Amino acid sequence: MTHWPDRPICAFDLETTDRDPRTARIVAACVATFDGDKIESRSWLLDPGIAIPPETTAIHGISTERARAEGMDYLAGYRQIRQAVCDAWERGYIVVAFNASYDLTILDAEGRRLGLPELDIGTVVDPYVIDREMDRTRSGRRTLQAVCEVYGVQLASPHEAEADALAAGHLTRALIDKYPQLADLDIMADQAAWHAERQRSFAEYLRGLGRDVTDIDDNWPVRRPEIGSTGVLERPATETGRVAWHRRVVQRLRAFFRGTGSRATR
Repeated sequence: MTHWPDRPICAFDLETTDRDPRTARIVAACVATFDGDKIESRSWLLDPGIAIPPETTAIHGISTERARAEGMDYLAGYRQIRQAVCDAWERGYIVVAFNASYDLTILDAEGRRLGLPELDIGTVVDPYVIDREMDRTRSGRRTLQAVCEVYGVQLASPHEAEADALAAGHLTRALIDKYPQLADLDIMADQAAWHAERQRSFAEYLRGLGRDVTDIDDNWPVRRPEIGSTGVLERPATETGRVAWHRRVVQRLRAFFRGTGSRATR
């Protein structure tokens, strides 16, 4: 199989009714494919069948009235979005989503609610997870807009599905260019380990403040209901933290020797 950074990209984004991916419904979506210089996108507006809260409309700009008047049938739209993503995996694309555990959890959870089988996941690349690991000490926000600014990627209209999907695709290419060592990784296993390590650390921090941590989930790229029913700190500790640490050491050693080797040939 072609090395993952050389495979074409299918970037997708969902705009929804809720911040909780386990209960949110889809309002708008975009699937954008990147194959060399060829970039194509397809967008959807759906009627979620429920009211869109005003605070959510304030984020993405889509009101209940507009969704009801202009949105397509929810089940038909959902099936089309899901099929576009699954077809991309079938054709050997990597699927890119910024904060993938949100969008892919919604895609999976909504399928279950609608009576469909769980999502069959292929290769996923999450610029949010990768950036947090590759540049761990950078201060500031890690929203799509903020991360795009760091890597010089244009984001025309934040929280508009097509703009966000296109930005996520371009951001993935920028990360691959900046961090060539990513090509040496088991990208799915490493992202899952990085995410789990960070979520567990965050849960420990919140618990130290006396805050509730039951909603912190360390599963990536999909939060499954049968797994997420137990809090991250209540489950037995896994090896993910040590695995992530070991991989960082190996990654830095490879980068060091790659650099010294290139200097020796000059």
